Amino acid sequence: MNARISRRLLLGAVPASLLARAAWAAEGDLDIAYLNARVWTGARTPRADAIGIKGNRIAALGAGAVRAASGRGTQMIDLQGAFVMPGFIDNHTHFLRGSAMLSQPSLRDAATPREFARRIGEAAAKLPKGKWLEGGHWDEQLWGGELPRRAWIDALTPDTPVAVARLDLHMYLCNAVALRLAGITRDTPDPAGGVIVRDGNGEPTGIVKDAAKDLIDRVITPLTDSEIDATLAQGAAYALSKGVTQAHVTELDWTTQHALRRIRARSALPMRFYSFVPLKDWEKMASIVAAEGRGDDWVRWGGMKGLIDGSLGSRTALFRQPYTDAPDSHGIALDPLDKIEQWIAGADKAGLHVTTHAIGDAANGQLLDIYARVAKANGKRDRRFRIEHAQHLDVKDIPRFAAQGVIASVQPYHAIDDGRWAVKRIGEKRLHGTYAFHSLIASGAHVTFGSDWPVAPVDPLTGIAAAVLRQTIDGANPGGWLPEQRVSLAQALHAYTAENAYAGFQEDRLGTLQIGKLADLVVLDRDLARDDPAGITSTKVLRTIVDGTQRFGEA
Repeated sequence: MNARISRRLLLGAVPASLLARAAWAAEGDLDIAYLNARVWTGARTPRADAIGIKGNRIAALGAGAVRAASGRGTQMIDLQGAFVMPGFIDNHTHFLRGSAMLSQPSLRDAATPREFARRIGEAAAKLPKGKWLEGGHWDEQLWGGELPRRAWIDALTPDTPVAVARLDLHMYLCNAVALRLAGITRDTPDPAGGVIVRDGNGEPTGIVKDAAKDLIDRVITPLTDSEIDATLAQGAAYALSKGVTQAHVTELDWTTQHALRRIRARSALPMRFYSFVPLKDWEKMASIVAAEGRGDDWVRWGGMKGLIDGSLGSRTALFRQPYTDAPDSHGIALDPLDKIEQWIAGADKAGLHVTTHAIGDAANGQLLDIYARVAKANGKRDRRFRIEHAQHLDVKDIPRFAAQGVIASVQPYHAIDDGRWAVKRIGEKRLHGTYAFHSLIASGAHVTFGSDWPVAPVDPLTGIAAAVLRQTIDGANPGGWLPEQRVSLAQALHAYTAENAYAGFQEDRLGTLQIGKLADLVVLDRDLARDDPAGITSTKVLRTIVDGTQRFGEA
């Protein structure tokens, strides 16, 4: 190895598997040199002032090395002191739904029932007769907690079926047209794992929760392939504008998986995706992996997503003790635990990557038990079980994540959203294990950050601010809600980059800026690693680079 390559490798610790790539990347002139930068590598040598790219790889770090490797053909870009860091990876998205909601009516800030109904009526009036009105993202807490009812909107939507989701995606409000199309009447029984909310006379109010949403979903006219492709393209452009270079897509159907594979087969994608599909379909996925592998670094699969329970807002999260504001309910188990364990055991034995949604303390404890039994039965391997959300934990369960090697895949924005009213649901005592980001990290667990888009904004800067400041969105907690669970900026950046690469089995090629790794990076107008955290959300994304190519920003 020549001296030039040796100097570059010393600028950052590089895994042995990357040495050959590093040598290849350093041959010949750089394609692009980013100079006059404040580079945060996220690696053992954390800072540099320049970064050089050859092809789709990082080939040089530091001004001296970058200039030495530059030639006549190198594009020299002066970043004028801008901040450069690894591209953000989002650990949990419903990417197709989030993309679709960019062009659907938003009810997120509808603060009164009247405003809520008005927006739905205006949106319905613009649609062709019979076309479904979806979107939503409504929050009943803005008007005091009363769930909306179809009576609010029926007269405004006589010919338009409506199914607008609560912000957590665990409830729909449906109008009379939608209920009729789905065949839901007063005589329709609650499905297993779901609830049809009824009034005092037994009539459906229009609210359906969790598995009851399936009754509606099955009659909604599906998008065509071309509509799906256009919607995903719109969502990718939006995510790139926020600095997101990869999204983990954690779905309960195969629609996005099929679409991403279809798009990848015919053209390049602008960002990376890791696709999770329903856990119960593990045998189908195992057959695909055996026959075709797991995709590539643009579209990967082999991940399976299950659910233990629902959500706190819908009172369907599963707790050991009853809800403080609903003493007759502990929440809902969406599938029998023995069935979930069978699916997890089968998927894990087949070598698939398993993650499972758990919100309540009972759901998290039971899932940790299942993971322990499955790991023992199937034997030691690098399986990286994940728990999606891990929101409300019994304090004694927190150390189990590190002890069992289970990844806590959390979404910080939920803390500053639910923090407005969580105490009403579960009382003060159970808050000690709620959104316990600091405690989980301090215990040695792998903790990854993301959004749950469209439940929360896909913008990672919003998520970082939520984790670091924990100021609830109503402004009521300027010093932070449960401030002992705040994390440092360095920890938040690590969780949005290197930890997410680890959570997707990509730490050898993504998550940090090191020689030989894939050139996924984001350029910002302020130094997140050193500047005042109070200004995080005012930071602007200047450029987003994926695979060495700029996908967003100035020309």
